[in-house]
Amino acid sequence: MKVVKTLAILLLCASLFTAFKDERKLHIFMIGDSTMANKDIRDGKVERGWGMMLRNFFSDDVVVDNHALNGRSSKSFITEGHWKKVISQVRPGDYVFIQFGHNDEKKDTARHTDPGSTFDDNLRMFVKETRLRGGIPVLFNSVVRRNFANSQTAVEDDDKRDNSSKQLVEGDTLVDTHGDYLLSPLNVAKEMGVPFIDANKITRDLEQGLGPEGSKKLHVWYKPGEIKSLPEGRQDNTHYNICGAYTVAGLLADAIAEQVPELKDYVRHYDMVVAKDGSGLYFNLQDAVDDAGIGEETVILVCAGEWERPIIPKDKKIKFIMRDGAKWMK
Repeated sequence: MKVVKTLAILLLCASLFTAFKDERKLHIFMIGDSTMANKDIRDGKVERGWGMMLRNFFSDDVVVDNHALNGRSSKSFITEGHWKKVISQVRPGDYVFIQFGHNDEKKDTARHTDPGSTFDDNLRMFVKETRLRGGIPVLFNSVVRRNFANSQTAVEDDDKRDNSSKQLVEGDTLVDTHGDYLLSPLNVAKEMGVPFIDANKITRDLEQGLGPEGSKKLHVWYKPGEIKSLPEGRQDNTHYNICGAYTVAGLLADAIAEQVPELKDYVRHYDMVVAKDGSGLYFNLQDAVDDAGIGEETVILVCAGEWERPIIPKDKKIKFIMRDGAKWMK
């Protein structure tokens, strides 16, 4: 009987220790729109939000809890009750990443806000309520739209996921579509002493550097029949594909490390990420190994689930980092 009691106590201590370890993990909440949101990956869908990929750029000590939603503005995120759900979970020391703007620009009254006025007020509220809970707010402005043709319908095209200015000839220079909505997060950040990430400049520099053709590789921009999930193709200048979201997440992770020094030691970069939930570059571990280069070591992050051991060619050096309970099949 004493042995049974002792075993029970040891199991209880182990359980409490595990719970304690989980509580000590650094927690990042994310609120924003479709450019940040988690996406439906069924039937081979390729659209991704950069927030869906961000967890791959932090160590296992960090929990990234992405609450960003398609189509939401700072206004509708509040009125629909999403903010109430998020803020009720925030604890002292948690971070809240805030990025709105794309849908605040929309004309419909359910979402529209004005920069310098109602948009700023909503951002202030997010900051104040985060701080009241002991959390740490971080403000981002909107990522750039891929607009090389000075489209007059670029804002409305977000919801359609289409380029209604197909007939326009694209130039070599990106044309801004956000206007003063880019200034509100910066101004509120300065006013309230909040870290600010200039996501627009980072993504604008990225897309401008790639040019009109190369930047398409970041977006859900496919010709008819090019991929199975979009048989009719799509020209979407706002939303990212797998590669685009992953690339942007990596760049923003580095910017976060710079602007929020407390997070710098948690930022990580891996050569490849494999995840069953669509948050990595690959679904299949063998595909990642096959694409790995020859010579230098390739570090592959393997996320949650059971994985069949891949076949590794003799001329490749592969290091696997198992995370979130990932393990090899027996």
